[in-house]
Formats: sequence, structure tokens, C-alpha cells
Amino acid sequence: MLIDAHCHLDFPQFDHDRAEVFEAAKAVGVSHFVIPGTTRERWQHVLALAERDDTSACVGLHPYFVVQHQEADLAALDQLFIKHPEIVAVGECGIDARFEATIDAQWHYFDAQLRLAQKHSLPVVVHCVHANDTVAKRLGQFSLPKAGMIHAFSGSIEQAQKFLALGFKLGLGGAVTYGRAKRLQRMVKALPDDAFMLETDSPDMPLNGCQGMRNEPSRLVDVCRAVARLREQTAEQVAGQTSAVAATLFGLPCMRP
Repeated sequence: MLIDAHCHLDFPQFDHDRAEVFEAAKAVGVSHFVIPGTTRERWQHVLALAERDDTSACVGLHPYFVVQHQEADLAALDQLFIKHPEIVAVGECGIDARFEATIDAQWHYFDAQLRLAQKHSLPVVVHCVHANDTVAKRLGQFSLPKAGMIHAFSGSIEQAQKFLALGFKLGLGGAVTYGRAKRLQRMVKALPDDAFMLETDSPDMPLNGCQGMRNEPSRLVDVCRAVARLREQTAEQVAGQTSAVAATLFGLPCMRP
């Protein structure tokens, strides 16, 4: 069995066939889905989906949408963690350095969410693009009780080691299936068994050969197989290891391969 540790199944791209998407994933062995929030507007959609037994919710303020966030959203987020103890993490939050014009605001909301993770003893799901070194440094300045997940990690083994030393786990997805991703693949080969989990980032982060198509949790099986080939392990081994990592980090029911 597999856990999709990061999939945006609340997004409108799934409104017309969401039930079928869940069923297709479960038919190939994806047994649990962790859905992150991105904006205050999306939180209730995420929480509604998390009423399913096979789905868990994170809530946060995504850096890509920083112009939509308001200071009042942080207070609302704080209250949401109190009202909904079933929420498994803070996120998706972080830094996307491609957008220099909003970088100060991104850091403001990221720091605030790290403080909420401290306050509520929750892990954080971190979006980190072109900012691995600065984000690792900032995370090292916070005493986070449960560390978290670096979503869609694609950095070097040296950068991976910085996050792992802080107690974070790495999210691996469709990027590993591309032949040109040599640095990422070398990093995946070198990771300890308990250092990573699998994700699709549906509907984004398509696998090689699926460019331009909506990504879905059912394709997590192909990510698992790709990682297994790189690590010279069986898909069953990778599924079991990564499901255990995700279940432990997010406090999910124990999943067995």
C-alpha cells in the first residue's frame, strides 16, 4: 500500500470526477491521501475532503498565492488548528524564490506559520523553490517539535543532508522519472531508507511521458517504481518504507505494504 503524501485533490481540476480519481488510485494500491491547503479560501474544501477515512488535511498559506493572503489569515489559521485537531500539519507554506517581488511577504508568512507549528506541535509541509540553503538555515533557527516534509525536493545530496540533519523528510515525485534529472537521481540513490516519502502533487508535477496532462494519485505507483529502480530495491520495499515514514510524520494509522 502507498500513501500520497501531497496531492491537491481539492483543486477545481477534480470537481467533475473526484470520486473516480479516488477510486482509480485505490484500485492500484494508493491507500491514503494527504491534502495540503494553499489559501484561506481553500481550507474548508480541504477539511471537507478530510472527513473521508482515507484522507488527511494540512492547512496553510502557500507562497505562490502570497498576494491573496492577509494578516487576518494567520489568526484564522491559528484558530483552525484549535478547532480541528485532526489537521496533521501546517502547510503548504514556504519560499518560492522565482518571485523576487514578493519575497519579503513570503518570508513574513513563512515565519508566522513556523511559529504556529511550534505553538501547536505540528509538522510543516515546506514549499521550497530555488531556496534550499536559505530555507534550511531558517528552519535551523526554529525549534520545531516535529520537523516536517520538504515537498518536491530536487536539490543536491548536500542540501538534502542539511534538511535531514534537522529531522525533515523529503518528498519525491514525478521529477525522478525524467532522464535529464541526473543530480536528483544521484541524490535519490544516496538517501537512507527512512529519509523520504512519495507524492504526486496532483494535479501538477506530471511524470515523464505525461507532460501537459493532469496528474493523479494513481500515478504514484509509477513514481514508486522509478524510485525502486534507482535504489535497486523492490517497489514493495519502497512502498512499505515510504508509507511508514509518511504515517509516522503525519500521525496516520499504521499502514502495511
